Amino acid sequence: MLCQFTVKNYKSFRDEVSFDMQAAAISEHEDRVIKEEDGEGYLPVSVIYGPNGGGKSNVLEALNTLVTKVLRPLYATEDDGKRLFFQKKIVVEPFAFSESKNEPTEFELFFRTDSAEYRYNMHVKRDVVIYERLDRVKLDTKRQSALFRRDEGGIELKGSFAKLKVSEDLSKNLSLLSYLGIAYKENIVVKDVLNWFKNGIDFLNYGNPIQELGMAVSTSEDVKNIMLEMIQEMDLDIVDFRVEEKENDAIEVYTKHLVDNVETELNLSDESSGTRKLFGLLPFIAVSLLTGTVLVIDELDAKIHPLLLRHIIMMFNDMNINKHKAQLIFTSHDLSTMNSEVFRRDEIWFVAKGNAQNSKLYSLVEFKNEKGESVRKDAKFDKQYLEGKYGADPYLRRIIDWGNFNGEKNKQN
Repeated sequence: MLCQFTVKNYKSFRDEVSFDMQAAAISEHEDRVIKEEDGEGYLPVSVIYGPNGGGKSNVLEALNTLVTKVLRPLYATEDDGKRLFFQKKIVVEPFAFSESKNEPTEFELFFRTDSAEYRYNMHVKRDVVIYERLDRVKLDTKRQSALFRRDEGGIELKGSFAKLKVSEDLSKNLSLLSYLGIAYKENIVVKDVLNWFKNGIDFLNYGNPIQELGMAVSTSEDVKNIMLEMIQEMDLDIVDFRVEEKENDAIEVYTKHLVDNVETELNLSDESSGTRKLFGLLPFIAVSLLTGTVLVIDELDAKIHPLLLRHIIMMFNDMNINKHKAQLIFTSHDLSTMNSEVFRRDEIWFVAKGNAQNSKLYSLVEFKNEKGESVRKDAKFDKQYLEGKYGADPYLRRIIDWGNFNGEKNKQN
């Protein structure tokens, strides 16, 4: 489960911003919160709105960059389908319009597994790791412990890692977490942490060869049933589909249509581009719900019909369906779902640029107008957004008046 992600000096984000999946203490839709045994509450869904070029995709890219920076060395040593994709060198791009371009990019990630909550910090200057730290809180005892720290003074292993050894000539381009995953992959804590990076979070990107391999998961009956339910929300005439596995792990997908009581089967390659996109998306939605992963999708609304978008959001919101604590994070322009029936205020986020080209990130629940008033939970979110009342005007790349954000006056950077 993703708890919180913070980034500083990355692409359009000059200043530190935090994306928080912890549920705020507000009264709406309290039944739609993922409730942990220790009393903590987390959001099953969050959406980021903002104009094109405002920087909303950079939030997701920053998170993806951190995860890929950790995973790339691991997959480079494994002989599987992911090795090819992770061969690309990860170069972290800092904010370019100030002295920040000479400073490292800072990442901080809080996430939970079944046994612990971890805080992972990494500071990177282009592709060189400047600073790294990992801390853990065990969920059953609430015991806090530092696991490692890496800075210019060297590497210090603590707690469960105290007896591990690290090569003296560890590459500055290699994260210590990646190294431990290669050298000590059977260590119970290392395995717990890296299992989250590998299997706890997924970034959906069409054209990604890894994602295409994942289409094979639709052979699962549970996945198939959820997919068919979502397809029926689109009022399509597809009543079933089947997957054939070919040589070299290739697959063929066939859809069954029922028109005027006549059944016809088509190869997925003969379907419309919209239907092909659906079959590229829906398996991952279904798997996320069935396994409890964090699913991150850029511009989800551009890939599906608004009615299906709403249906998917509500599936994650429904704790009777979302029994495994899955989370959906996406960017969107769709206003048909921007309302209090679909989202809590802490699930709606905005991104927009200031005059110095730096992006700001903030949630609707923390937004205050020039009078210091919060947005009402029964407000017309879509209407007020279109009127520019939330700062992130949907048609302008730059924010109109930062004085309306949290009551700050005359702040135009």
